[in-house]
Amino acid sequence: MGNGDTRVRGLAARAGGWSARHRWAAVGIWVLFVVLAMGLGSAAGRVDVKDSDQLKGETHTAAKIIEDAGIEEPAGETVLIQAKDAGGKATDADFRAAVAAVMKAVEGTGKVTDVTSPYDTNTISKDGRSALVQFDMRGEADTAGDRVEPVLKAVEGVQKEHGSLRIEEIGGASMMKTFSDAFGDDFEKAELSAVPVALGILLIAFGALVAALLPVLLAVSAIMATMGLMGIVSHVMPMSDTANSVMLLVGLAVGVDYCLFYLRREREERQAGRDSQTALRIAAATSGRAIIVSGVTVCVAMAGMLFTGLAEFEAMGLASLMVVAVAMVGSVTVLPALLSLLGERVEKGKIPYLHPESRLRRKRAGNRESRFWTAVLKGVLAKPVVSVVVAAGALLAIAAPALGMKTQNLTLDQEFGDSLPIVQTYNRVNDAFPGGSEPAEVVVKAADINSPEVTGALAEFKERAISSGASRGPVEIKLHDAQNLAFVYVPLVGGSDFDKAGQSLDKLRDEVRPATLGKVDGLQAPITGQVAGSKDFNDQLTGAVVPVFAFVVVFAFVLMLLSFRSLTVAITSIVLNLLSVGAAYGILVAVFQHGWGASLVGAEGVGAIITWLPLFLFVILFGLSMDYHVFVVSRIREARLRGRTTKDAIQHGVVTTAGVVTSAAVIMVAVFAIFGTLSMQSMKQMGVGLAAAVLIDATIIRGVLLPAVMALLGERNWYLPKWLNRLPDLTHDEAADAVVAPAARDDEGEPLRV
Repeated sequence: MGNGDTRVRGLAARAGGWSARHRWAAVGIWVLFVVLAMGLGSAAGRVDVKDSDQLKGETHTAAKIIEDAGIEEPAGETVLIQAKDAGGKATDADFRAAVAAVMKAVEGTGKVTDVTSPYDTNTISKDGRSALVQFDMRGEADTAGDRVEPVLKAVEGVQKEHGSLRIEEIGGASMMKTFSDAFGDDFEKAELSAVPVALGILLIAFGALVAALLPVLLAVSAIMATMGLMGIVSHVMPMSDTANSVMLLVGLAVGVDYCLFYLRREREERQAGRDSQTALRIAAATSGRAIIVSGVTVCVAMAGMLFTGLAEFEAMGLASLMVVAVAMVGSVTVLPALLSLLGERVEKGKIPYLHPESRLRRKRAGNRESRFWTAVLKGVLAKPVVSVVVAAGALLAIAAPALGMKTQNLTLDQEFGDSLPIVQTYNRVNDAFPGGSEPAEVVVKAADINSPEVTGALAEFKERAISSGASRGPVEIKLHDAQNLAFVYVPLVGGSDFDKAGQSLDKLRDEVRPATLGKVDGLQAPITGQVAGSKDFNDQLTGAVVPVFAFVVVFAFVLMLLSFRSLTVAITSIVLNLLSVGAAYGILVAVFQHGWGASLVGAEGVGAIITWLPLFLFVILFGLSMDYHVFVVSRIREARLRGRTTKDAIQHGVVTTAGVVTSAAVIMVAVFAIFGTLSMQSMKQMGVGLAAAVLIDATIIRGVLLPAVMALLGERNWYLPKWLNRLPDLTHDEAADAVVAPAARDDEGEPLRV
């Protein structure tokens, strides 16, 4: 194959060589795999995470009791009726008339059940100005948002007839509909726009339509195959819509990156005078190997999410792991086959003024280096100590705000601001009835729910919940006699303030329950609800941080050690990646917690970071940043093995990879930034955090700190203690004994070893 019969060792080289020799077979196998995965996944259907599996602890126990009992809790709705002036009271005649009109209007829709009057349930505010009409939506809670519109219109009709009062509806169904109408298309638009954005950047990078389409097609086919695999795997480990969205993001990022790395190297070798087969073989042995090392490292990082014990995180981790593995396999198999088939036709569809061919013909392609990064590297390598101090100091300063990071589940007003009328309704309900919109729910299970002992304990719990200061009431009890269950709804003092509401929850769990329900033998009474779910989630996530961090860091270290057979490279890789993640945390806290420069990204300082984001960002960023690190360090090591000095190898490795790293980073930043434009603060935080981290990683880390640190270390970069020599050698592709055919020589006339 190519100019001479040269054999190159290594999995990537062998896979690329086989695919190039059996082009149609490789393409056919890939297409068959994608089609089969999609077909089998569609036939199997996707099993999603159940509510009872979302969390551990009391929230899980409560959900499991409800699920086992076969009870499907309906979507509850509330209509707030409030006097607009201070003198209005719930006892006024027009107020009573409005209450009656609301009850009649909602019942008349035929969509609701169990309509209750505030005068019967005592849901009248302490100041007497507000009252709540409560009812449940008929049918399944998950689809209640599709049926609530007639009820909303009925309430609006009553509002028009009573101008002196404020009459507004809020609840699970109405919020579901409002968010779907306002933001439901946001995610679809973001996901759909990600592909055209990536394609546009690739067109600029390659200047040719065919070359730009290949990375996108590979990424999209990997995503399609993974969607099918998710359906199959979900019968063992349930998936979710969130996992699907994360998989799409990660799949597009790594799929495009891997193909970009491979294609750029193959193109560079052809422009340097190699024939297409030799260029392909060199790309397979070098970039192909970097893709495998990077892909395995990313998979290990994603696997860290499996240690959280949180079903949603486990689904995201497994889905991301699968799409990375599929994209990695596709990059080292079907991509070389396609490049072998296309040959020079990969340059078809040249874009005027963008295609670099004419410029490259006027200069040796082998010397094609970024002028900007050449200038930067000249200064960095001339004064590496200053570069390390300045760059590391800047990143540590950026990371400093992360020391004061506060995490919590965002409340409705934090998530959406005041942009939606329903958020204002939510705030008014919480002001008038603290905790009323998000009560704690005690799920009581007994052998006989109507026994005197249980009935007495329920009454005592109801009384002590208020007397303890955990709730101001009213505490509502709903019995399910057939299942021997009781649901006790307790509005928590603190309302939408999760810190204060959490203290009220602790009183219920640690003081009130043991003194009342806890005295009944055999009785279960787990406490759930939004505040409880948030607390249980935080507790479990906090417990998972150390194991996940340790797993990801240790295994990434081992993989880098085996891949480069250098203790120094492994250590510096981990330190630089942690510095990059720390800087991303600092930006998140500064912008979203403290509000510094929040308006620049269309956000607001909401005082906290969404609970799940720090761990999610760590895993994703640690994995994705290895893409650039492995690619750049592989090129540096390759140059070193070809006889260059360490300093020259650093210069060569960084500047020759600058173009591809910049293109890959721009694509990632652009895709992640799209999610930063969404209206939800949690999505903004995710998008801005990911985009900022990738930008920092591709510039300050890889362009300044990495070369400066390696320049300071010199030959110690390749240090491996003798007692570690027994470790497996995964550097085969770079240290092959064979020499590439005579045409494949570097700029100094030396044979290129791969």
